Order: sequence, then structure tokens, then C-alpha cells
Amino acid sequence: MIQRTMGGNFGSTLLAEARRPSRRGRARHLLLIGLILVMALAGASCSGEAQTLKRQRAIPLPVPNRIVPTPALPAPDGGTVGVAALQPESVQADVSTRNVQVTSSFAGTEIVVFGAVNNSRQQSAEAGLYDIVIVVVGTPTKLVARRKDRVAGIWLNTDALAFDSVPSYYAIASTRPIDEVTSSEVLKATGIGFDYVPMELAKGAEKRSAAEIKEFREAIVRLKLRERLYAKGEFAVTFIGPSLFRASIEVPANVVVGPFETRVYLFRNGELLSQFNARLDLERQGLEEAMHVLAFKHPILYGLVMVALAMGAGMLAAAVFRSAGR
Repeated sequence: MIQRTMGGNFGSTLLAEARRPSRRGRARHLLLIGLILVMALAGASCSGEAQTLKRQRAIPLPVPNRIVPTPALPAPDGGTVGVAALQPESVQADVSTRNVQVTSSFAGTEIVVFGAVNNSRQQSAEAGLYDIVIVVVGTPTKLVARRKDRVAGIWLNTDALAFDSVPSYYAIASTRPIDEVTSSEVLKATGIGFDYVPMELAKGAEKRSAAEIKEFREAIVRLKLRERLYAKGEFAVTFIGPSLFRASIEVPANVVVGPFETRVYLFRNGELLSQFNARLDLERQGLEEAMHVLAFKHPILYGLVMVALAMGAGMLAAAVFRSAGR
């Protein structure tokens, strides 16, 4: 009984020991489970990084100061231009001086107009792709044009036409003759050319016929050309590079002092692309300014001063001749 019992207890004990894992087995199991967890976490991390890389590849990162090459396009003269040349062309210009001092010794001056064509498609200065027309308009003044006819052997004023506004100075400078640059409709709309000089008629003069008005306008232009107050230079504008240009315009001494307006027009194939305006002022200085202010703002005082100067000059001349006669 004792052996049987002991044998039975011993067998059950062995069975229990066999069913229950040993310490080494449990340690191995725990190590295996840990390895499996580490591998799972590593796999999840790699999968997350892969997804991040995919998203980064899908969205391109901005590159600072990145220069993107632009495809070459055919130019009108047979060359190639980049995409930047597709930007609309425009002109910018300026004058060599904004203020011209007019003194008693003023003998005229020269105005230098220079500028550039933005987004120029010219490959060289000789390409001839663009035309530049520069118009310098002086201070507008009132003017009465009179027509003389021979009456009984004597030349008399037989007709007159008054204008409220006529440019005292009008000069044109262009890369070539303006009638080759664009059409007459564009010239008329922009006021370019002696045929289209802006002249405003006085009240009542509108009743005159178109032929009579044209005749008086042409007479004014002829007189201004004779006095060198109107001028035209058909090849006065020259390109000194693919976009840079310049022109020199003479201003005579008998010009009316006041503000001048410089208009620069850019043409291509007869089409007006851009226009730029710049201002120029002719200002009196020194004795010239003092005499002008005295004459127009204080005419009575100006008259008395002139009479006194004349009397003084006469008395001085008489004294000199008297002393020379002795």
C-alpha cells in the first residue's frame, strides 16, 4: 500500500512537473515573445518610414534659388528666345536734364533722350525689330495766323484764324521715317507728325471750312520750321544695344520758356506697344527772371524803370560826346 501510494504520488508529481514548464523554458518563452514583439515594432516602424518617404516623394520639396531651365522658342529674326521674352515689351526713358536754366546768355541747348526696351526680343542693335519715335512738345501758346494778299499793289492782311493752343516747340525723332513706322490712323491718334500737331481752335473758328483750317495749320508749321521751332529727325534715334537707345534733340534760343513734355513711343511691325512720358522744364534764372517778373507782375514799375534807364543812357551819351567835342 505504501509503495503503491508512493508510486501513485510520484507519478502524479512527475506528470505535474512534466505539465508545468521549467524556469529555463519559461525564460526561453519570454525571450521568444520579446523577440517577436521587437520584430513587430521594427516592422511597423519601417512601414511608417516607407509611407513617409512615399508622401515626401509625392510632394516635391521647395529648392531655394532654384534655376529652372526654360525651353528655347523661335524668335522673329530666326534666332531663339526664352520664355521670359514672352512677357509684353514696354519702353522706359528719361532726359539728360530735367531743368534747363535760361539766362540772358542762353543760346539754346541740346536734349539727350535715352531709354531701354523691357523684355526686348532683339538679338542685336542692327536687328531692326523695334521702332522708337520721340516727340518733344513745348509750352502751348495762343496764336493768330494771318493771311496776306496783294491789294492794289500793297500787301495787306486779308484773313486771320485764331488758335487757343499751339505747341510753341515741336520736335520729332525716330529710327526711320514715321510714315514707314506705322499707319496714318495711328499717327493721327497719337498726334505724331506735322500733319497732326495738336492745335486747338479759338471759339468761333470752328465754323471755318476744313480746307481753310488745313491751310492755316500748314502755314503755321511752315513758319515754325523756318524759325527752327519745329524739327524732324528721321534717323535721329539709334539703338546702341539689343534694348538701349538714345537720341539728341536741339532746342533753339528763341524757344518759349516753360514746361516741355517728352513722349517716347515703342512700335513693332506698325503696332504701338508702349508709351512713356517724361517732363522737362525751361526756367528763367538771374537777370532774365527778374526782368520777366517785373514786366508781367509789375508792368507800371517796369515801364518807369525802362524810362529811367533810357533817360540815363541818353544823358550819359550826351556827356561823353560833349567832352569829346571839347
